[in-house]
Amino acid sequence: MEKDETYYENLDKRTKEYKEWKARREAAPEGLGDSIEKITEATGIKKVVEFVAGEDCGCDKRKEKLNKLFRYRNPNCLTEDEYNYLTELFNSKISTIDSATQRKLVKISNRVFNRNQQVSSCGVCVRKLYSNLKSYYELYNE
Repeated sequence: MEKDETYYENLDKRTKEYKEWKARREAAPEGLGDSIEKITEATGIKKVVEFVAGEDCGCDKRKEKLNKLFRYRNPNCLTEDEYNYLTELFNSKISTIDSATQRKLVKISNRVFNRNQQVSSCGVCVRKLYSNLKSYYELYNE
């Protein structure tokens, strides 16, 4: 029987089982960009490109963009409480996000997208968090 994410997340972080699960999870490609990077590294293409174009050849930006466009891990569904909270939030047309709201958004985002984000004072990060959740929320209303 396959164990779910919450089983492993609730394990003692010092156990061998948790460490093996975490290593498998981190080694798994996040999206198409990671897969392409593994192929280019294995074939030597990456070293050639870096030699010709220099260290900053744009590969990292392309990888990130491809990972965002073609993700392998599917997000979890919103719970009813999360959906209701986001409905109220997105309908309120707020102009600023206070720390309590941000903490709630981070908690929802971490569970839905299997992330480990932290509360941030970075305005761009907060807007990205808000817009990612809003885009995902809008999928429910289509």
